[in-house]
Amino acid sequence: MDMQKRIERGLERAITFATASGNPAKISQAIRYSVFPGGARIRPRLCLAVAAASGDANPAAADAAATAIELLHCASLVHDDLPCFDDAELRRGKPSVHSVFGAPLAVLAGDALIVMAFETLARECISTPDRIAPLISTIGRAVGMPHGIIAGQAWESESEINLSEYHRAKTASLFTGATVSGAIAAGASPQQWMGLGEALGAAYQVADDLRDSVCDEDEIGKPKGQDVVHNRPNAVAEFGLAGAVSHLQMLVKNAADSIPDCPGSDMLRQLIMQEAKRLVPKKLALTAA
Repeated sequence: MDMQKRIERGLERAITFATASGNPAKISQAIRYSVFPGGARIRPRLCLAVAAASGDANPAAADAAATAIELLHCASLVHDDLPCFDDAELRRGKPSVHSVFGAPLAVLAGDALIVMAFETLARECISTPDRIAPLISTIGRAVGMPHGIIAGQAWESESEINLSEYHRAKTASLFTGATVSGAIAAGASPQQWMGLGEALGAAYQVADDLRDSVCDEDEIGKPKGQDVVHNRPNAVAEFGLAGAVSHLQMLVKNAADSIPDCPGSDMLRQLIMQEAKRLVPKKLALTAA
């Protein structure tokens, strides 16, 4: 089974466990709407790719980790779009969750996805109980304090924002959680995979800043110019347009170079370079070539 099918199967299984009764009806609908159809699923794909490169000795644990990571990512998007934060009406090319179901149900749906993520780890890793604690700890750090997604969101309430710390928490943390979790699931050394997650996560944040600055809403599937509207730090404002593109290219190279020697290193390096082409906005593709 290919990675995309494994991811969608894991997500469907998790959502089914949570919504099988169909009640309460509205939040059950909001939860499913939050997850399907998804985006690129790059974080769970990265988790499974690292597990595969490390031998994929425990595919059930890898699937559980990938599912949990994507559920947490979806939860962060639901909360990020709320009126108290970005007040975004679009996400992944369709109306955001709060635009369809209202803010109270969006808050609850995001909360439910967070709980589902950790429930999934406990339920699906029952045959490899030694994986449960390190996976929960690793993924918990990636979304919590002091360097996870919550910290990233909280930086936006500070009067002065450290760009590298902000980007590390807002985006890179979950990428690092994905690579390290893939290694843990496969029984490999997690430390050697941290550099890949950090570099690739930083690259995705720079790419997101570029898209926010130069792309149309139709291309990115969400409102553009949000960093300017909300007075947030942005790699384009920090480095300039050409500088941000160069910084993105350097981070992608660092990510590829950080892959440790393992049976699947060539496969993983190829995956990263393919993703790198997708990261550069179409309007800048010629400049980046």
